[in-house]
Formats: sequence, C-alpha cells, structure tokens
Amino acid sequence: MEHNIPLITTLVSGFSVALILGFIAERIKVPALVGYLVAGIIIGPGTPGFVADVHLAAQLSEIGVMLLMFGVGLHFSLKDLLAVKRIAVPGAVVQMSLATLLGMAVAWWWGWSWGAGLIFGLSLSCASTVVLLKALEARGVLDSMNGRIAVGWLVVEDLATVLVLVLLPPLSGMLGGSAVEVAGAQPLWLTIGKTLLQVAAFIVIMLVAGRRVLPWLLWQIARTGSRELFTLSVIVAAIGIAYGAAQLFSVSFALGAFFAGMVMRESKFSHRAATESLPLRDAFSVLFFVSVGMLFEPGILLEQPLHVLGVVAIIIFGKSIAAFGLVLAFRYPLNTALTVSASLAQIGEFSFILAGLGLSLGLLPAEGMSLVLAGALISIALNPLLFAAIEPLRRWILARSDLARSLEQRADPYAELPMSTERKYLQGQVVLVGYGRVGKRIAGALEESGIPYVVAEQNRELVEDLRQQGKVAVSGNAADPMVLIQAHIAEAAMLVVATADPFNVRQMAETARKLNPGIEIVLRTHSEDESVLLRRDGIGTVFLAEEALAQGMTEHVLERMGVQTDAKDPASSHA
Repeated sequence: MEHNIPLITTLVSGFSVALILGFIAERIKVPALVGYLVAGIIIGPGTPGFVADVHLAAQLSEIGVMLLMFGVGLHFSLKDLLAVKRIAVPGAVVQMSLATLLGMAVAWWWGWSWGAGLIFGLSLSCASTVVLLKALEARGVLDSMNGRIAVGWLVVEDLATVLVLVLLPPLSGMLGGSAVEVAGAQPLWLTIGKTLLQVAAFIVIMLVAGRRVLPWLLWQIARTGSRELFTLSVIVAAIGIAYGAAQLFSVSFALGAFFAGMVMRESKFSHRAATESLPLRDAFSVLFFVSVGMLFEPGILLEQPLHVLGVVAIIIFGKSIAAFGLVLAFRYPLNTALTVSASLAQIGEFSFILAGLGLSLGLLPAEGMSLVLAGALISIALNPLLFAAIEPLRRWILARSDLARSLEQRADPYAELPMSTERKYLQGQVVLVGYGRVGKRIAGALEESGIPYVVAEQNRELVEDLRQQGKVAVSGNAADPMVLIQAHIAEAAMLVVATADPFNVRQMAETARKLNPGIEIVLRTHSEDESVLLRRDGIGTVFLAEEALAQGMTEHVLERMGVQTDAKDPASSHA
C-alpha cells in the first residue's frame, strides 16, 4: 500500500510537536500558545528538517478559526458588555485608533505603502481574548470589576476587528491590494454597500430565525439522550453556519462562527454546548496557532532586530500607555488602569487572521506577517510577567508619585452617599457588597420585607443606575476601609458579601469587624478550602457552592433581621 498521507503526517507532526513544546512552555510559566507557535516554526519551511504540508495546515487552521470564534461567541454576553459600555466602547475604539496610527507611522518609516501600514497597525491594535481569559482565570479575577472591564474592552476590539474583516476585501483595491479584479467594473461604493447588505442580511437571519431554530434543534437532539449526537450537532452548527455564511452571504468564516456561538448562547444548553465542543475546539485551535507559526521566518530576528523591537514596543508600551491614560481619564482607580494595560499588552488570534487576510489580498508583505508573529511570540511570553508586576508597580508608583496618590484619592461623585440619604440607611441597615445575580436576589427580598440596605459595588456604572432608580449605593472596592466607612458600616446591623472574591472577602470581613465589633457577617465563596478557613476562624456565616446559594443566603439574612420565612423562597420573584 502506498502511504501518501500528507494530512495524517501534518496532523501527527503538528499535534506531537505542539504537545511537547506546549508542555515545556507551561512548565516555565509561559502560555502554552507560545509553544504552539514555536511548534509551527519548527515544522514550517522557515527552519531546516521536516516540513509539513503548508496548504493542508492552512485549511485545518480555517477550521481552527471557526471553532475559536464559535467559542468567543458562546462566551459573548451583551449584558456583561453593557455593564461596562461607558468605558469599554470609547476606550477600545480610541486605543485601537492610536495603536493603528503608531503601526502606520513605523511602517511609513520603513518605506511601506499606506495600505500595508494600515493592515499592520490594525494587526497590532487587537489583543488576544484567549490569552486574556486564561490570564484572568489563573489569577481568579475574571469575575472581578477589573476583569469585566478588561474582557468587555477586548470584546469591543473583537467586534471592531470583525467589521474590519468584512470591509477589507472590497476596500483592498483602493488600498493597493489585489481586489480590483474581484470587484470588477462595479463602483467602490456599490461593492461596499453590497457587502454590508449581505452581512446585515446574515445577521438579521441569525438573530431572528437562528435564535429560534438553533435552540429548538438542540432541544430535540438532547431529548434523544445521545451525547455523541449532541456534540456532533454543536460542531455542525459551528462550522456549517460559518461555511454557509461564506458561501451564501460572502461573510468571513470568523463572523459566521461568531454569530453561531452567540445565537447558541441563547439556548439553555449553551453551557453543555461549550463543554461538549471544548476538546475539539482546543485541538483545532492548536492547529490554528501551529499553522500560523509555519508562516514565520525566524531569520527576521537577526536580519531586522530593530523592526522587531519597534513592534514589541508598540504592543507592550504604546498600547498599554494609551489604555492606562484612558482608564484614568474615566476616573477609575490606578489598579484598574494597570490591569487593563497588562491585558492589552499582547496580540493573538485576531492579529493573525487580519495579517493573513492582508497577506492574501496583496496588501501586507511577507515581512509584515513575520513581524506580527514575532511581536505575538514575545508579547505573549512576557504577558504573565506584566500581570505579576501589577501590584508591586502600583505600590511603587503610589510611594513615589504625588500625582498618583492624588489620582487614587480623587473625589468620585459615587464614592460617598448623598447628604440627603435618609437616616434608616445609615443605622441598623444591611450593607450588601456586590449587586450581581445573588446580590440582586437578596436586595429584592430585603425590599419586600422593608429592610433598608446600602449597596457597595465596584461597577460605578451600575452604582449610577442604582442611584437613578432611587436606591442607596456607593461605588468602590469594599476591601478598601473607606468604602465600608462611606456605607456606614460602623452603625450597620449586618454585612452581606454576595460577591465570591477569593482575595478580598476576608479583608472585607476583618475591616467590618474592626469598625463594628458586634456586626453580623454573611459571606459567599466558591472555594471549599477558603470556606473551611473562614469557618475555622469564626469570620462569619459562610455559604458555599451555587446550588441554592442565593436562596440560602436570602433566608438567613431575613431571619437574622427578624423576618419570618417559610420553606418557599421569599425572593423567587426576583431571581
């Protein structure tokens, strides 16, 4: 038998080398993604020895793009984005614009065309959502206010980049690329209009018909009880919709897969869909990064080291400084500014997709692709160090800069209660930390029972909305004693921490106990080890796990405040 098996050879070599280098990367505390990119370099044409099939790898990477974007869509929450829209939307747009201008400036200095500079700058402007999510999860701050702002910021970047991917092909002729032949004799405005109409038609169909059909299909397949069929249906939805969108509406695979994931999120099986598709998504995502690495020319590190340093400087310093200034301009604290800056100091999957499209359209030179890859490798490898440096850098800046201290302590209109606040909210009240799903449930039960409460919440936009609704709320991190003081913790009857923050829960409780020794404390945690320690130290009443968490905490709070509860959840109407 003749073993002409380039597909199997490419799969085996790609997965095997990626496994080895990904393991080594994780052992030295570097994201495994760096190992995958290096694996692609090793089996690519830029290095001696074995060379995998580049064309097959490119097709496999398209599947990786589909599944990557499907995963982004599954985790995309319009509600979470709207919660931080006032900083995430303008911040992301301004930061991307500044980073793009920096990229265009250095490209012009190198003698590139302005079209190549535009693609190059855009590729450097968008950070990796995959890298960010893993960094925040590793530090347990994904659900914190800083984490939500960083994720919301990157979601806006992703959406803006998707729009660029849609508009780039019809505009490439005007930018000096090779799309003139594709556009034919049609005027440019007609080509762009037709493209936008096709995209709009696809989005409308997905949001109107897809939101009804996909969840219904998942329900029918789930009723069969077959795990294999359910997994198959999720994969077919991801790549089938992406392929159909490309064929019928001339929409990119990335956009089609993104909307497939976003629509599937509407189903009550969305969590199961994400879990069942995760192994295949991870596998083909690895192939995507490996195939990108195969395009890298390692010689550029020796031939053009100054170009590489310029790219890294834009990614790590240019983008970070711009984001740092923007966050401070929105009156957020120094810690938030540093967290968002570290989050943006890298580039990843969308940068590769953009650069690859620019390369295929004849806009970006091969040198540009290699520089983007070099910037990604170095910035992703350095990103964990930047996150680890946030707190030491914050302390160092505050110790040496009067300006930083003034920014940290500057007046926030929502950081203290209005002078007109009624007395019942200042004495004998419940101080409720966190106004998420659980916090809202508890607040609803307290309102039904006529018990006054004060909300302490990090999300200043949420505090502003609560104030407009006539509710008493104060903005800030309750681990800061000043926030609890502003909530009048010294005269409060109870502190209820409804946010599962493993780093700050104990500090909140200890601060409250110092300011009010007789206060009762109710805590929420997701960590079994932390719950054991809190109970052992007698910090307060601790509730663990999601099941019946809100109901249990609500009933306990009401009972301790003198309200009789029955077996029925008193706050069920507020769930």
